[in-house]
Amino acid sequence: MHQLNPQDAQFLYAETEHNLTHVTSVAIYDPSTVPGGKTVRFTDIIAHVRERLAYNPVFFRRLMRLPLEIDYPYWVEDEYFDLEYHMQHGRLPEPGDWRQFCIHMARYHSRPLDMNRPPWEIFVVEGLDHVDGLPRGCYAIATKIHHAAVDGSSLMKFFASMADGDNQGTPLVPLETVEVGSGEIPAMPALISRAFKNNLRSPLRIAETVMRAAPGLVQAAQDSIAKRDDGEKHPVPPTRFNVDLSPHKMFDARIVPLEDLKRIRQLTPGVTINDVVLAICAGGLRRYLAHHGELPEDSVVAWVPINARPRGADGKDLPGNNISAMTTPIFTDEEDPLKRLQRIHKSTQTSKEARSGISARLMTDVTRHVPAATQVLASRLLLRSGAAARMCNLFISNVPGPQIPMYMNGARMVRSVGMAPLADGMGLFIGTPSYDGQMSFNVISTRELLPDIEFFMDCLEASVTELLALLPADKKSARKPRAKTAHRKQPATRKKTRSS
Repeated sequence: MHQLNPQDAQFLYAETEHNLTHVTSVAIYDPSTVPGGKTVRFTDIIAHVRERLAYNPVFFRRLMRLPLEIDYPYWVEDEYFDLEYHMQHGRLPEPGDWRQFCIHMARYHSRPLDMNRPPWEIFVVEGLDHVDGLPRGCYAIATKIHHAAVDGSSLMKFFASMADGDNQGTPLVPLETVEVGSGEIPAMPALISRAFKNNLRSPLRIAETVMRAAPGLVQAAQDSIAKRDDGEKHPVPPTRFNVDLSPHKMFDARIVPLEDLKRIRQLTPGVTINDVVLAICAGGLRRYLAHHGELPEDSVVAWVPINARPRGADGKDLPGNNISAMTTPIFTDEEDPLKRLQRIHKSTQTSKEARSGISARLMTDVTRHVPAATQVLASRLLLRSGAAARMCNLFISNVPGPQIPMYMNGARMVRSVGMAPLADGMGLFIGTPSYDGQMSFNVISTRELLPDIEFFMDCLEASVTELLALLPADKKSARKPRAKTAHRKQPATRKKTRSS
């Protein structure tokens, strides 16, 4: 039995009927690599997952919540665990193209998990026969997991344990058996006594966290005064994405060679891949909002997660969510793409040095010590007050992935995309996982906010092209045009129905 930490529990308490807090990772496989030309059947995939069950405690754990949320929930072993309940199978409707696949995945992502069982499920989708850039016969495996169980880093490790390094079934990483408990749950009086002790310790832990952060807070205050004196301000402007959201999610993704991002990084010394990702998103957002006559005078502000995963005494990463965050302007108010990249680099450097980004990280650190009942109330007040829209305009998350081919049941994984949670007031999430020399720009929003999502994806691609065009001739490579992954059409200018 393992108790959720406060960061894990945040994802439970922040969940609403319209905004679910699970992640959906989608891997697309090419079965032509299966030895002997064999067909991969649904039963083969079930058998593979069953074989790897012993190496992933996430598979077996369900949540046990205490009365009145007097303490954080516990992970306990599901005594009625049934693998096949967690696995589904279907086929993509005609025409079986990329657009139909994205619609299918967005609907799947919009449906809630059964929280009375281990909070994960797998959906195998066949029929990806008419997707440009993919071989015929490809199928997808969509894995939906509640964010309370995993963060970006631990999710990558989860999938690594499921993957093979070749088409012969050799595990990608060394597999270590995880001991699963008997499923016995301590008596409620013992849990209530522990809850009482935890609640007594919470104020002391909060005070300790604030004291540790005090030097950074002083520096942040000094920087804030200096920026105010210099006339440098970064308010969060209202955009179409900063409203209450509907349950109707939209999803699309485009693939960019990772080598392109590495070349763009050479434009300015010290620039990171993460800076390049932010610059691409900024250029795409600027182009999209300007097209609709909604480009704000001030820069939009992004919430960017930072992996803060500590290690245990054995050198292994500790379980659950271990993330911090920074908020940073991405300078959509800057017309020049090179200057925009340079300003983003300077801003993210400052945030990572615990100056302008300290408020976001301190909030994350302090909430690790807040009692469960207080966290529940705070989460509900935050969602109802519209505070999210005053902190940032969108989420941008860059999660590095494996840069070698991965296999499952002999089929090679050829593409990796995914979807993440949204929240009222922040209706745009851009996730950029990388895999085998590719980076996928995944966009999640709602039908009302991003009805022309294909055009938004075109804007992101145009932003990549714009940055690549700045490279000296000797650093440009002969790049093949990227395959189109959806039918595209130029949308009509959207009438403004909200503040812009």
